[in-house]
Amino acid sequence: MREELDFDAGLITAYGYEVYRGSERLYWYDDFPHPRDPTLAATYPHHKHIPPDIKHNRIPAPEIGFDRPNLPVLIREIEELVEAIRKEGEG
Repeated sequence: MREELDFDAGLITAYGYEVYRGSERLYWYDDFPHPRDPTLAATYPHHKHIPPDIKHNRIPAPEIGFDRPNLPVLIREIEELVEAIRKEGEG
């Protein structure tokens, strides 16, 4: 997790959030602009990289932004992922 903060403005100015399971990178969020990708326009520049082809497969990230804490969203998402993995192990 990386965040750059402007405390005077009360904003996140840049971020990068990566989620791993062991050494496997499962997905990541970043704010690198992709203005030529119309599928990301709704949450520009916020997006999530997901498999397959994790580097180039990007989806909008409506709950991630510069003007609010992102950590609660990430924690909730990771808790859901851990629960899904736990259930997989029971099956």
